[in-house]
Amino acid sequence: MNFKDIRVTVIGAGIGGLAVAQLLRAKGAQVTVLEQAEQISEVGAGLQVTPNGVAVLRAMGLADDLAWCAQRARAVVLRHHREGREVLRLDLDQYAHDLRYYFVHRADLINLLADAVRRSGVQVRLLQKVSSVVPGARPEVRLANGARCGADLVIGADGLHSRVRPALNPVSAPKFTGQVAWRATVPNRLELPAEAQVFMGPGRHLVAYPLKDGSLVNLVAAQERREWADESWNRSDNPENLRQAFGSFGGAAGALLDDVRDVKLWGLFRHPVAQTWGHDGVALLGDAAHPTLPFMAQGANMALEDAYALADCLGQAEDLAAGLAAYQTRRRTRASKVVEAANGNAWKYHLRPPLSWPAHQILRAAGSLAPQKMVSQFDWIYRHDETAL
Repeated sequence: MNFKDIRVTVIGAGIGGLAVAQLLRAKGAQVTVLEQAEQISEVGAGLQVTPNGVAVLRAMGLADDLAWCAQRARAVVLRHHREGREVLRLDLDQYAHDLRYYFVHRADLINLLADAVRRSGVQVRLLQKVSSVVPGARPEVRLANGARCGADLVIGADGLHSRVRPALNPVSAPKFTGQVAWRATVPNRLELPAEAQVFMGPGRHLVAYPLKDGSLVNLVAAQERREWADESWNRSDNPENLRQAFGSFGGAAGALLDDVRDVKLWGLFRHPVAQTWGHDGVALLGDAAHPTLPFMAQGANMALEDAYALADCLGQAEDLAAGLAAYQTRRRTRASKVVEAANGNAWKYHLRPPLSWPAHQILRAAGSLAPQKMVSQFDWIYRHDETAL
C-alpha cells in the first residue's frame, strides 16, 4: 500500500500509540497523535521489556537507547515471603544468554519513543480529549470540545477505558478478579542486584526489581481480596494499608515495604479480547484491544508487537481494508493466548499452607534437575519475534 497520501490519527500517546505512529511515519504516512494530557509523560513506575518487545524496539532502531536507560535482567528469583529464602532461581544469563530482558522506568521508555516520534515528523497534539469515533470510508474523531477531525485511518491506542473500542465492539462489563495491586518505587538501600525478586505468600505476592542506574526499586504487590478498587493506575493509597496487607512479609520484602512513602492502588479486572480489531478505517491495539493482567509482564510488550504488526500488515496490503483484516488475523489468537496465560499465572505465587510447602519443594527440585526447562517454559512468549513474520 502506498502511504504517501494516507492520513493517520493515533489516539493515545502511550507506548503502543507512539510506537505505531513512528512506524507508520517511517513508511511515509502523515501521522497525528492526539493525547488528552497536557504533556507526554508517564507516572513513576517500572515495567519489564522482554525479548519479544526488544525485537520491535530493535527494528525501530531503539534497542541501544533502551540498553542505556534500563537495567538488563540477569535472573528471576522466587522466594518464600516470611524469611525471603530462595525457592527457585531462573538464571537468564546462563539459560537464556542469547536473549535480552530489561527493567525500565516507564517514563524512560515513553521519552525514548516520544523523541523518535518527534524526530520523524509526527504531529503531536496535546489536551485533545476524544469523546467518540465514527468508523466509515473516512472515519471521524469527535472531541469533547465539539471539534471533529477526519482521517483515512484512526488507531485506538487509548488503553483500558478506550473511547475507540466501542466503535467496533459491543460494550462489555469487566469482571473483577478478586485481586488488587499496589505499585511504588523506593530507594535501593538493600543494593538489590538486577534480578526480579518474587516473594510468594498466602493469597498475595510482591515483585521487586531495580530501575534506572540501580538506585531505585520498583515494587508491585498483588493481594486477593473481596473488596474491589477502581481500575485506575493513579489512585493514591495510604502506604500503611499496603504494609498491613503484607505484614507477614519479612527479610528483604519487609525492608522494602518499610521504605514506601507514596503508593498507587488499582483493582485487577478481566476484559474480553476484542472481537473486532480493525474495520471501516478504525483499528485497535494494546490494552484497547486486549487488556492484560500484569502477571506475565506483557502489557507493554504486546502493545509493541501490535504496533509493528499493524504497520507491517498495512504495508503489505493492497488497501486499508485488507491490511486491517490481515492485522486481526495475525494478532488476535496470540494476544488471546497471552491474556489467558496472565490470567492463570498469579495463583502459583499465592498458595496457602498446606499446599505451599510441597509446591515450593517441587519448584526447588525442578530448578535443580531441569533448570533449562524451567527457564524456557514460556519461550512461546519471549522468543516470539513479530518482526520476523
